[in-house]
Formats: sequence, structure tokens, C-alpha cells
Amino acid sequence: MSPAAPTPRRVLPPAAGPPGRDAAAPAPDAPGGGPRAAGQAVTETARPAAGAARDAAGAARDAAGSGRSAFFDNAKYLAIVLVAMGHSWEPLTGGSRTAGALYMTVYAFHMPAFIIISGYFSRGFDLRPDRLRRLITGVVVPYVVFETAYTLFARWVNDDPDLPVSLLDPWYLTWFLAALFVWRLTTPLWRIVRRPVPLALTVAVLASVSPEVGDDLDMQRLLQFLPFFVLGLNLRPEHFALVRRRAARIVAVPVFAAALALAYWAVPRMTSAWFYHRESAQELGAPWWAGAVMTLAMFGCSLVLTGCFLAWVPARRTWFTVLGAGTLYGYLLHGFLTKGARSRGWFDDAAWLHSPLGEVAVSLTAAAAVTALCTPPVRRALRCVVEPRMAWAFRKEPVPGTGGAG
Repeated sequence: MSPAAPTPRRVLPPAAGPPGRDAAAPAPDAPGGGPRAAGQAVTETARPAAGAARDAAGAARDAAGSGRSAFFDNAKYLAIVLVAMGHSWEPLTGGSRTAGALYMTVYAFHMPAFIIISGYFSRGFDLRPDRLRRLITGVVVPYVVFETAYTLFARWVNDDPDLPVSLLDPWYLTWFLAALFVWRLTTPLWRIVRRPVPLALTVAVLASVSPEVGDDLDMQRLLQFLPFFVLGLNLRPEHFALVRRRAARIVAVPVFAAALALAYWAVPRMTSAWFYHRESAQELGAPWWAGAVMTLAMFGCSLVLTGCFLAWVPARRTWFTVLGAGTLYGYLLHGFLTKGARSRGWFDDAAWLHSPLGEVAVSLTAAAAVTALCTPPVRRALRCVVEPRMAWAFRKEPVPGTGGAG
């Protein structure tokens, strides 16, 4: 008798889309993980042949070298600089209409851009054990660490020793990590519904008119920013290629100029709290229907400005491309500087900071500080906190039912 044929080993099918590497933000990019350039490099086929060839060559060099996409690393770095500058402008907006206009314009697209990129690189996420481990080590652990650290920091700078540490009530910047955790867990759901973006927009509209939505995990932000993440899940390289065309770059200039002019007009007429997506319309003192109108209008404006921003992001390697891998560090760490400066009264004591020259100095200082926080030395020093491996916490043997793929 011939021996029985061995039972074939069960192998999980590959996930669709790019690898489920924790990416973005801020930015917020996922720790340590950058987008793989192979199959993900920015497609430039719609551009003139010469420019497309140069970008293709640059993408090939990236793939052969660091294995990251220079375009998305550049985008994440530039976006995190805008995040830091926007936070530094907040104390200046009360006395400067120009600062208020810049603040509104940047807030209209910097977080949507980060969230869209996060969604784009979450396309391959599923519930495989290895990807769940990366979600825990790359999002949950930093959230717990920095939520605790920021609360202790607030106790010190605000002289409030009784401020409770609550993992259900994100403080300042950490809401993004809580939201990213929930968004990414729901990725398999958004991949099977027929019209995911309209459905996500409906959820955002309903949240904006529902003051009863609780504050746990900053739920209003989680729901109102959800459409941007779902949109990112449904984007493809060719969509990014559209905004990389020369015509898009030309159009971006007057569009940004018009946005600044509109923001300058709007500064004394509306509250910038709409851009935080943190509260319902009723909580902002507006009628309920304003929540639906503003949610849809701001979604459209954010998409247009995000496209204009991406149109001017370099597709080739630059001096700051390497910093794109460390934007999570810049995002999580710069808040200590921003909150510390405000708590110590620096903006109140130094009146010259509210002059045009002072506003420029504040902007450059914020950009330089967040740049330093994204550098490799900072990442190496804090990797054990922001990117813990935690091999001790996870089982090494195959998980039953995965055929050893876990």
C-alpha cells in the first residue's frame, strides 16, 4: 500500500491591498512602518513622459534602497510640520486676523490629509494575528503610554495634582491614536459594503447633529473624521497620480489663495471649533441642521485642499524624506512643547510674539522643533516607548486554525 498523501497545510490567502503596516499619522504614521514602495510608488503616468520617467526612476531607487515611498514620507513630514505650526498659531489667533486665517486654512486639511493617508495604508488590514499584534504595539501601547504621560504632564504644568488618568478620555493629541485603533478594526467592514464613503458620511452627519454622543474615546471626532479614513481605504495609486499632474499644481495656487481669502473673511464670522470636529452643532450654539450642512461642506473643502497640498508634495527623495518615517514621534512629542509654552505664559508675557515678526518666529520655531523630533536619533532613543516590540507578550507558537500563519 502506498502511504496516505499528507494533509495539505492550510495557508491564509494574501490580503488585498498594501501590507497592513501601521502607517500614518499624523500621522501619524504607524510606528516604524512605512509604505512599501513596490507596487505602491506614486504613479505618474498622467504626467508628461519625461517627468514620469524621472519619478519612476526615483521610485525604483526607493524600492531598491529603503523600501519606502518618498512621496508619502514627504507628505507625512510636511503635514506634521503644518500640525505643529497650527498648534503654535492657536494662542495668536485672538489678536491677529491673519493668524486666524492661516489657522483656519491649515486646520481645514492637515488632519484630513493624515487620516486619508492612514486609511490608504490600512487597505490590507485584516484580523490576522500578526496584524493585530502590530495594531497593539503600534497604536494601543503608544496611546496608553502617552495618555498617561500627558495627564501627568498636565498635573505638573497646570498645578492640578488631582487630574485623573483616564484612558477613555483622550487628552489633547492622543485622540488620533484612539480613533485610528477603532477605524482600523472596522476596516474589514468598510471593505465589504457597497458604498462605503457615502455611508461613512452619513455616520458623520448623524454624529454632528447628535449632542448625546458621549465623550468616551473622543467619539465625536472619531465619527466625524471617519469619512476621510474610509475614503483613504478606497483610494488607489492612480488617484494620487491625478493630483501629481502639472495642471493640478497650477490650479492649486489660486485655490489656496481663494481659501486664505475666504478664511480671512470668515475669521470674525465663525468659530474655528467647526474644524476640530469635536462637538455637535447644538453644542456649538448652532441649529441642528447646520451640523449636516457644515459636515458635508467641510468634507468637500478638505478634499479640495488636501488635493492641492498633495499636488505640491515632491515625489522624489529630498533632505526631509527620511523624517517622514518619524512623524508619529513628532506628533506625540511636540504637544509637550506646545502645552508647556502656553501653560508657562510665554505667549502672554512676550507681546512681540503677537506682531508679524513674532508670528513668523513662532512658525519657524514650531517647524524646527517638530523636525528635530522626527530625526533618527530621537527615534532611536524613544523607540522602546513608541515602537515597542513586546515579544514577551505574544505567543510564538502558531495560533490554532491559522496553519502557522499567525
